[in-house]
Amino acid sequence: MNEAYYAGAKELETDLVGFMQDIIRISSLSSKEGDVIERIRKEMLKLGYDEVKVDPMGNLLGRIGSGPRVIALDGHVDTVDIGDLSLWDRDPLSGDIEDGILYGRGASDMKGGVASSVYAGGLIKQRGIPDDVTVYVTATVQEEDCDGLCWQYIINEGGLRPELVVITEPTSLRIYRGHRGRMEMEVHTSGISCHGSAPERGDNAIYKMANIIADIEDLNARLEPRDPLSKGTVTISEIRSTSPSLCAVADGCTIHLDRRLTIGETEDTSVAEILALPSVKAAGATVTVLDYAVPSYTDLIYPTRKYYPTWAMPEDGPEVKTATAAYRDAFGEEPEVGFWTFSTNAVATAGMHHIPTIGFGPGHEHFAHAPNEQTEIEHLVRSTAFYAALVDTFADGSPGQGGTGT
Repeated sequence: MNEAYYAGAKELETDLVGFMQDIIRISSLSSKEGDVIERIRKEMLKLGYDEVKVDPMGNLLGRIGSGPRVIALDGHVDTVDIGDLSLWDRDPLSGDIEDGILYGRGASDMKGGVASSVYAGGLIKQRGIPDDVTVYVTATVQEEDCDGLCWQYIINEGGLRPELVVITEPTSLRIYRGHRGRMEMEVHTSGISCHGSAPERGDNAIYKMANIIADIEDLNARLEPRDPLSKGTVTISEIRSTSPSLCAVADGCTIHLDRRLTIGETEDTSVAEILALPSVKAAGATVTVLDYAVPSYTDLIYPTRKYYPTWAMPEDGPEVKTATAAYRDAFGEEPEVGFWTFSTNAVATAGMHHIPTIGFGPGHEHFAHAPNEQTEIEHLVRSTAFYAALVDTFADGSPGQGGTGT
């Protein structure tokens, strides 16, 4: 065990926590992240990053070192909205601290990961970065609306392709090695409108959808678990209809499906499952996979399909071995290894581009998008220490070898 990682992070705790409070206090909904990006940019400069730049999409990339082997620590800066304010015990943008817990929207999902990775950059700079390594700390945008879009842009347009990516979403200080993918579909039925006083003259699209809804509920129950990510799911998250008026039979009905994808499930297999449902065939319904084309805060539009692939790193693979060695070196104990329930930017790095990716971050997944969102200050410190240790372990050998740290 090398106690210097934790000791170094602990020395930064006061500034780290103050920075975390600052970014919690800045509202940063998807496509409205400009103010928080600017605050983070200033902090990176203060900490002595070698280069700090904002790309045309609005993602912030801080660089330390100039070696040929590249590792990236990624955290998205956008959050979901506050929701019902009456469910919060304190101002969601307060950054209040009580009994070692920091509260606020984004505390777990995921400004904690952003703050820790930014300060890990500062710690790495203090310790001296290995000669053959470049570290990028990325503060990325639009993840809550379209996970992975930012990294599609960074890789495809910016040309950055790290050897290893660390997603700093909340993991309860565990090492995560994958998660289910997801996709968004719509099912649409068509009917014929007529006056509501004589519905038999028309063909009600909502009635056609009723059997489809029941079949989709049954489909969800029938989906089989597949190791190591268990079962996929499908649920209806919205239903809407069209008609000439509220005194008329509906001539159209649409449901929105949130489909979570386990190992072996793809866009094609999932669409085929819906098309094969007896009710979908009987209704002549159509199935559409949706697209995302929303401007970022810089007004850049980078369209993508709302299909986000499943990914998993082998438990005995080089990425997990490297992360495990770093954890052992930093804390003198064995880490827990697992998977996220939700989806992250790794759908792009690992799922689309097959870049080795692992997860480690402060906070807990069950606080994401919830009232009274929170994270432990100790988690911020330990995450900062881990990221610094990981860079040294990464430098000691290829991810396939897994170094022992310094």
